[in-house]
Amino acid sequence: MVLLKALSELKNETSRLKEFLVSHPLSSYFIMAFLFSWLCLIPYILWQWGILPKSQNLAIFHVANVFVGPMLSAYIMIRTLEGKEAWKNIRKSIWQVRIGLKWYIFALLVIPAVMYIGMVIVNSGAPEFEGLSSKFFVTYPIYLVVVFFGGGPFPEEIGWRGFALPRMQKRFGALKATLLLGLLWACWHLPQFLTSAQHGGPGTHFNTFATNFPIFIVCCIAISIILTWIYNKKQGNLFSVMLVHASINTFSMIQPYATNPSLKDMDVSFMIVFVLLALIALISTRGKLGYDKNSYTVLAENVNAGR
Repeated sequence: MVLLKALSELKNETSRLKEFLVSHPLSSYFIMAFLFSWLCLIPYILWQWGILPKSQNLAIFHVANVFVGPMLSAYIMIRTLEGKEAWKNIRKSIWQVRIGLKWYIFALLVIPAVMYIGMVIVNSGAPEFEGLSSKFFVTYPIYLVVVFFGGGPFPEEIGWRGFALPRMQKRFGALKATLLLGLLWACWHLPQFLTSAQHGGPGTHFNTFATNFPIFIVCCIAISIILTWIYNKKQGNLFSVMLVHASINTFSMIQPYATNPSLKDMDVSFMIVFVLLALIALISTRGKLGYDKNSYTVLAENVNAGR
């Protein structure tokens, strides 16, 4: 009897939890994404600050946080709300690599080019790089693939653009949804500012965070505008936004080699060009970012207006 009662209570709790997830899908998703990721980062942060013994094994938590946060949370929500077939649609979207030559050029050539231009603007001329050899450029395609799958773009975009964006656009419209998502995306990175991944860690001070985080917020919002525009233009294709995200992250690896301190520690150079690209996307689409709720069906066709 005790076991049956316990099972009945567990079933009721599970039912109530599912009811909450269905009633508050966006809130539930972001709570899980933040909570799962931040908890996963704790060992890595403690390791970076010397509280836990130095061990390269703990670096795995930094990689894992994007999988147990945005990706796992998206999987839970999609399976709960829409079932197995909806998750299959997400997987199909990831591997739809026929996005057109111009989008490959934009992701792989235009994005690095404009990021370099940003560095030129801040440096008031061509920047110098110390310790940068031809090996970096020869192995660049390998870096790109590694970053694509393990550096954030693949697991993050399943959540941010795969789950959250279509529902947020349906509820708030493209621009408001993108601005909110960009802000949340930036705040999701907050614990990483305690680590070297975001120029933090031992020896840094609050002033470093107070300078870098606002710049990072602007970058995330600007990049979100660009990614929303691409996502809508490609009718919900996740591979295209993952590729652009990966290109941004991969080219950013050149930044530590810059001899100018203003290029090493702050993202002002990248912020400038991303804001310009975002403005171009906004002006050219009159703020709609390619979103048309009447024809927009991919990945969002099962989403209710309130979700």
